Amino acid sequence: MNRATAASNDQAATVAQSAQSAQSAQSAQSAKVAAPATISAPATVAELMALLADCHDAWDMPDRSGDPVDILDHDRQCAELLRRDFPADEELQVAGLVHDIGHVLVPGDDAGHGVHGGTAVRGLLGARVARLVELHVVAKRYLAATDSAHAAALSASSRRTLVAQGGPMTAAEIAAFESDPDFTAAIALRRADDAGKVVGLTVHALETWRPIVDRVAAAADLARAR
Repeated sequence: MNRATAASNDQAATVAQSAQSAQSAQSAQSAKVAAPATISAPATVAELMALLADCHDAWDMPDRSGDPVDILDHDRQCAELLRRDFPADEELQVAGLVHDIGHVLVPGDDAGHGVHGGTAVRGLLGARVARLVELHVVAKRYLAATDSAHAAALSASSRRTLVAQGGPMTAAEIAAFESDPDFTAAIALRRADDAGKVVGLTVHALETWRPIVDRVAAAADLARAR
């Protein structure tokens, strides 16, 4: 391993540690309570697509006080924004498509939903997609600390969940995240996440994403085989 790779790995570990530490005791307790309702991680693309379909009329907050659209609608809006702005980055697009499945996998654990979602798709979609899913919560903390307009635009629900997710980043966390190799993609996912909540917006059917998900999963298989 060369020095640049080692440094990149150290930066990734620092941000990953930040993501894990953002899960408060309250979050851990809610995950424990929700454990009987958890859903198995998808092992195939077909299972993942079925899980996404089940996100219809599923919501990020049990009392529906969060996003104004259901998880399936929100995830498709997010993915389409990323396809428009980053047409060559299918891993990023698919990360947008699956980024909120953690809400369904472990209901009620908002602080941990990025980690739950990333863990669930790592074996199927690869390390980068999984990490971007994890980092979309970390990126929210970054923007809350560095972008005053973003912070001011947060909904009341987002401000509440930000506290559970660890609050705005510290200066040390900001520096580590900005050095992370996935920083730019994570911020793009977060901004698409914030924008993809338009009630009544027409988006492509879920099944139109199947070929792209297939390609990303196939690439992940090939990477593991090397």
